[in-house]
Amino acid sequence: MSTATTAISPAGFVRAFRRVPPSVAWLAGPLLLIVAVPVADAFLPPDIHLAHLLTVATAVAAFGSGPRATTLVGSAALLSLTVAGLERHTLTTESVLVEWCSLAAVSVLLILFTHLRDRHERALLRALSVSDTAQRVVLRPLPERAGPVRLASEYRSADADAHVGGDLYASARTTGSTRLIIGDVRGKGLASISDTAIVLGAFRAAAHREIPLPELVSYVEDAVRWGLAEFSKSEADLHERFVTAVIVDIPDDEPVVHLVSCGHPPPLLVRRSTGTVTTLQVAEPAPPLGLAVGESSAGMYVPATFPFRDGDRLILYTDGVTEARDPAGRFYPLAERVAVRAGHEPGPLVEAITADLRDHAGGRLRDDMAVVVAQRDPGPVVVAQRDPGPVGG
Repeated sequence: MSTATTAISPAGFVRAFRRVPPSVAWLAGPLLLIVAVPVADAFLPPDIHLAHLLTVATAVAAFGSGPRATTLVGSAALLSLTVAGLERHTLTTESVLVEWCSLAAVSVLLILFTHLRDRHERALLRALSVSDTAQRVVLRPLPERAGPVRLASEYRSADADAHVGGDLYASARTTGSTRLIIGDVRGKGLASISDTAIVLGAFRAAAHREIPLPELVSYVEDAVRWGLAEFSKSEADLHERFVTAVIVDIPDDEPVVHLVSCGHPPPLLVRRSTGTVTTLQVAEPAPPLGLAVGESSAGMYVPATFPFRDGDRLILYTDGVTEARDPAGRFYPLAERVAVRAGHEPGPLVEAITADLRDHAGGRLRDDMAVVVAQRDPGPVVVAQRDPGPVGG
């Protein structure tokens, strides 16, 4: 009977090493160093001692591993120092005892450090999980299609640890139209989440009902004014809180778009036939939500109507986009950059704007930003359910 041996090629060794968990691979160096110290001490002159390298091994383990692995490496380092002292018959000397106690103290501190670090990381992961949940509940992703309208959106918070903040958007379907809202709560990041939730909750409660656009905006205004007054800490705080917004209604059976602007930056319209980019300036803009004088009334909200044909794209955005500055202080030229990408589909267009904006701002946004692209497509219309009744009914 013959026995065959298989040689492992360098490439095979590398592939096998890559399959090792990172924490285990990270410990290979410290453990090899721990083994090497007593071996090297057996061959070195008596005046040369490598015990200080054992502290390095424990520190490296603590940097890339958890408390258990650090405890293992620290214990192995103490054992290595003991073996080296026995080899040289110097274990009970003052020098080795000081080295042993110092290594033990450093190991204990590093174990405590890894424990606190891991606890902090777990707390951070829980916070990120809560943030993700809040984003899904408050700022739900837009559907890819709503009736004859294709949608794409992107959101970035100014807070690096927050996934939802002061910018907002939402969509809703009625039996014959698609409705959109985009808004910007005064403030940014985590502090503005409550106001964001108020606006989106009011819009979602009423937008799907068969009410005219002015009545929808009036309903949202009433809810925002009540919410801001309810949660404001003082009268001064109340007067400093408001929400700019654009509320849009896109009928299924008419090539137009109706919109009401409440102090918000004007949308852009990209014509499919020519590729031109037009700013949709509203002749009678309304005040921001929460700042209406007296009792709100649908009469103060006058919709503006613009042509919106098959293939046209409507771009809604917040001032976090157009007010982003480059290192030289120049604002982001959204209309100019959109014109260059006029042929992009909604999804790629949103991705391109977001990437370009981040590059323009030097990789860091100083304000929340949101972008929504809506494109009217020919094809079958998805019919929503019948209106369940009047608002509040």
